[in-house]
Amino acid sequence: MNSIIRTVREKIETREYKYLSSMASKSADSKGRKRKEKPCSLRTEYQRDRDRILHSKAFRRLKHKTQVFFSPYDDHFRTRMTHTLEVSQIARTISRALDLNEDLTEAIALGHDLGHTPFGHSGERVLNELMPNGYRHNEQSVRVVEFIEDLNLTHETLDGILNHSYECMPSTLEGQVVRLSDKIAYINHDIQDAIRARIISNEDIPKESVEYFSTTNRIRLTKIVADIVENSLEKDKIYMSDECFNQFIKLRSWMFDHVYNNSPAKEAEDKAQNVIKRLFEYYCEELSKIYPNSLNSEIMLTACDYVSGMTDRYVLIKYEENFLPSPFVQKNNDEFLFKLAQMNGLK
Repeated sequence: MNSIIRTVREKIETREYKYLSSMASKSADSKGRKRKEKPCSLRTEYQRDRDRILHSKAFRRLKHKTQVFFSPYDDHFRTRMTHTLEVSQIARTISRALDLNEDLTEAIALGHDLGHTPFGHSGERVLNELMPNGYRHNEQSVRVVEFIEDLNLTHETLDGILNHSYECMPSTLEGQVVRLSDKIAYINHDIQDAIRARIISNEDIPKESVEYFSTTNRIRLTKIVADIVENSLEKDKIYMSDECFNQFIKLRSWMFDHVYNNSPAKEAEDKAQNVIKRLFEYYCEELSKIYPNSLNSEIMLTACDYVSGMTDRYVLIKYEENFLPSPFVQKNNDEFLFKLAQMNGLK
């Protein structure tokens, strides 16, 4: 019986060699994990990575983290989790069309934003100012899976997560697919959300973009994905045609000018950043009292790990507990903060 079960993974690996592109990442050729593990009898290495990320605490918290709009009451606005799922869907479609490894693609997509702060990029910006070496969510995503949750992922998945940001380039084609799918996903769904929030309307979208992409999200997505597949087939790089890329960059720039950097969506940004700043400073002070022999860098790293991992609603709960007057507030304990303190070597 065991010998039959053991062949399931091997059959999948054999199919990968037979049917995937010669440039696809094969599970059996993975550079492996930092700690060697016995192979799973049913799943390939990349399937195990995907499952570990999916079952992680950090992944579950994405459902209550901001994409663009802070703590929206309307359930149809995107959260960091729905963004992640849309990235995964787009990336898997492209990988399947190019005969790349869907399992690795999905693992990278599901893990790429695990290090995002509460309140989205505004939270990231304030932690970037507070931390001596800055704060980048892609690096924190790797820290979450490697250190905080210790998932022991493969080299290829970690590389894709670390290098999904705009200025980076993953070493695998699957990672490159996710890197591009991330941008495609957020531009398209943020247009929908901004229209839903009545920040913009279809009529506001630049005429050139409408003529090239349409105002319909489905048509726009289909055109971009088809363009990537057509231009990347049997190539050693994932990219759009020059025309599609130029139009996409123009639309992206327009979104930054009219939604991301200058719209009612940003009105609460100063308040949100102040919440994170005050909590970060509060926990640094508290940790310094409890662990007086610890280095300041260790204190700050622990506070950063704790605050950056919070959801929008939890960070507001902790702010209320610590800074707003109340006759009686039943405090949530900070046991995870002290677990992080032990992990980071505070003493």
